[in-house]
Amino acid sequence: MSARAPITLSPDAWDAFLAGLYERGDRLDLRQPGQPYAPDEVVDAWVLSGHAEALRSAEVDGDLWGTLEDIEEEAGSEDEAWAKIVAFYLERGCVLVQVQGLDEPEDWILSEDLARRLGLPVG
Repeated sequence: MSARAPITLSPDAWDAFLAGLYERGDRLDLRQPGQPYAPDEVVDAWVLSGHAEALRSAEVDGDLWGTLEDIEEEAGSEDEAWAKIVAFYLERGCVLVQVQGLDEPEDWILSEDLARRLGLPVG
């Protein structure tokens, strides 16, 4: 299976993406216009992190080294570790979402099913 291109978002598009989501129970989904949502259903990066396969974020600790250990890989640097994590998940059909234009990397790996359900352009 060939890896697909990353989904890239601007910081404003990322914020709008998060604002357009809600979490109810253990399910993350898109908000629908005109529907009521409780304050505790708001999604921020921390909430999204519970649904991501892996992440590299300035806002949320994605436990890079723990994730690398989980996939039974080793690396000499954080960049090498992230590259191996990305390759591992993309080979399994996941998608990479990158927020461009920030001082630090903001990269999220989501399952294809979740990305589709959340309205991301999976292809």
